[in-house]
Amino acid sequence: MMITTKLYNRYQTVIPAEIRKKIHVDPDSIIEWSINEKGKVELEFRKRVTEKDLIGLVKEKLPYNSVEIKKRAGKGLKW
Repeated sequence: MMITTKLYNRYQTVIPAEIRKKIHVDPDSIIEWSINEKGKVELEFRKRVTEKDLIGLVKEKLPYNSVEIKKRAGKGLKW
């Protein structure tokens, strides 16, 4: 299946509806881009980590407050 999309002036594009439905992507997903050994671009979709996902994960006192934890989680950093 070959589907084409346009690349807009700010390097934005659209994930076609049939692909979104097939792989169950939601609007809050993160897309990880990579280039494999053969030079092909590969995309990996993952769910964005939210505060709701973090509740109850940490049981010990951390040197960060909740705002810092949210910022670090959004950037994919560990605490």
